[in-house]
Amino acid sequence: MIPPLQITWDDIEQTEALEADIRSKAEKLGQYYDKIINVHVVVGSPHRQHRQGNHYRLRIGINVPGKEIVVTRDPGDSDAHQDMYVTIRDAFNAARRQLQDYVRVQQGNVKQHDEVLPATVSKTFPEEGYGFLLSPEGDEVYFHRNALKNGDFDRLSEGMEVRYVEEMGYKGPQAKQVSLPKHHG
Repeated sequence: MIPPLQITWDDIEQTEALEADIRSKAEKLGQYYDKIINVHVVVGSPHRQHRQGNHYRLRIGINVPGKEIVVTRDPGDSDAHQDMYVTIRDAFNAARRQLQDYVRVQQGNVKQHDEVLPATVSKTFPEEGYGFLLSPEGDEVYFHRNALKNGDFDRLSEGMEVRYVEEMGYKGPQAKQVSLPKHHG
């Protein structure tokens, strides 16, 4: 079932291509749960047009019986949202995961243990004590140095494979319990 969709454009030019991408991804949400009441997407650019480095933000509100699932992608200090299509993809991937979690709870299939996920270190900011992981779906997931088991933050390098548990943070998904692969030998 295709859920009713409303798109609001805030300080950004509406294009057919962006609208088609959003509609396509919103329709796919209906594959995961057929009782979605509606989906409201707000697309915006918090910064006026610059010559380079525009950042985009996106908010998805999914109304389901008894709850509103909200996903926001706000650029903050990250360069992850300089491409609107990447921002849309990341937000809808997070929305899908939250919707799947909601369905599991509704069906009584609640996870007993946190799921450990693979990822690749995409960038670290050692002086600030945080970084980003790249999930297999292509989402950037924030992590803080305190999330690393055994205090291994200083051993991280870009491209390194790690495992983590995802939780919902203040600004969206974030990694907890980040661990380096076990070395054999």
